[in-house]
Amino acid sequence: MKIDDDVFSYDKLPFFIKEANILKEELLKKNLEELKLLWKCSDKLLYENYNNLNNMDLYNKLGSAVLSYQGLQFQYMAPSLFMETEFNYVRKHLRILSGMYGLLEPFDGITSYRLEMQSKLEIDGIKNLYDFWGNKITDKLKSETDLIINLASDEYSKVIKKDSDLKIVSIFFKEIKDNKLIEKGTLCKMARGEMVRFMAENNIIDIEGIKSFNRLNYEFNSEYSTNKELIFIKKVRD
Repeated sequence: MKIDDDVFSYDKLPFFIKEANILKEELLKKNLEELKLLWKCSDKLLYENYNNLNNMDLYNKLGSAVLSYQGLQFQYMAPSLFMETEFNYVRKHLRILSGMYGLLEPFDGITSYRLEMQSKLEIDGIKNLYDFWGNKITDKLKSETDLIINLASDEYSKVIKKDSDLKIVSIFFKEIKDNKLIEKGTLCKMARGEMVRFMAENNIIDIEGIKSFNRLNYEFNSEYSTNKELIFIKKVRD
């Protein structure tokens, strides 16, 4: 993460700021050894994140969420290069899942943290973050829409509960090897970010529009796709 509170101001605090405070206080109770096990990181990152944790302020010197994450998905989304129309699109349509904040709108103000959704953080007898968030994230999404285009990894998307009132269409980026469909993690991350950029640039508002995605050498495959899964397969270069 890289928090820049000077360039872009944020819109508002995250919806689940109270829950983020609870998680922060729980993390502060842990010693270095416990945090290393939780974070699964090197000693260098351990001390860096430990220092961030002990200086964490959830209310001041915040940066917009969509511009703060630096992973491959966000590098290929490249939001810092968005035009105004693209910013308006993601403000309306994009939601970001977070272990710390639950669910974020793109211009919610956040600070630097380390807490993956799969982290086994126990909170008052609750065994992990999936149980901590429970139905909260799903209920919040249901209050906003009845259709989710899922571009999250399994680690994050499984925090959204299956619900008859919420249709979820998941997008997968695959390639064929030895007559089998396989996924490559790094390429999938790149394609997820590129898909968000594609949707924002083209103001995609329906599933048919998504199917026209053809970047990073991927194209939609109707044979393998279903009503709940859109499969994009990487073309073999000649």
